[in-house]
Amino acid sequence: MDPKERRAARHQPPKPGASPKPRRRTVPITVEQVVDAALGIIAAEGYEALSMRRVADALNTGPASLYAHVVNKTDLDELLIARLSAKIVVPKPEAAKWRAQIREVCVQLRDLYLAYPGISGAAFAVAPTDLDTARLTEGMLAILRNGGVPAQAAAWGVDSLLLYVAAYCLETSIVRRRVAEKDAVWVVGRDEMRRRLASLPAEEFPYTASHAAQLTAGEGHDRFDFTLEVMLDGLARR
Repeated sequence: MDPKERRAARHQPPKPGASPKPRRRTVPITVEQVVDAALGIIAAEGYEALSMRRVADALNTGPASLYAHVVNKTDLDELLIARLSAKIVVPKPEAAKWRAQIREVCVQLRDLYLAYPGISGAAFAVAPTDLDTARLTEGMLAILRNGGVPAQAAAWGVDSLLLYVAAYCLETSIVRRRVAEKDAVWVVGRDEMRRRLASLPAEEFPYTASHAAQLTAGEGHDRFDFTLEVMLDGLARR
């Protein structure tokens, strides 16, 4: 869907009987307000708490009134990812610095996703129809191509990098949420996990048991940095 079709679809009237009559507002709703309200809900409660009804409540209106601006929840997801993409500062490509530049973009995206717990789940299967999302892809592709990465490898590389960042952030958000749950007694710390792995029957799990320390190692975003470097190494060899 091109930008013109997208805007037209976003302003289609709601289907009759699809939602209850909205409450009256003295100030018209805008797409920007819808996105702002959605991000506020996610920042406070996580992406799982987001729904069209929750957004409508935050804007003191009814869900039906939102459909004059947002086609559906999937459309809202795309708008959310586009808003975050617009915040990314993509450096001007420099051949000698392509690895550092790609790393910088990925770290920015990681930190934005983590500021809105679970939102990276909305990034999966999102087509870059929004200009802000497309600009991020364009910028990353430009960096890789200027760095000498072949066209096909660069194209798939951008997709792979974005998928990894989204998956890493989604898992991190899930872990943080589970740790915060009051009844999450089954969540164990690193020391306990290391002990459990090391105590596995050595005859059945010789490598797992003997590598328990390595399997549970890492501070902060060490694993993220490691995987990112592995991916960049692969692109460099192309």
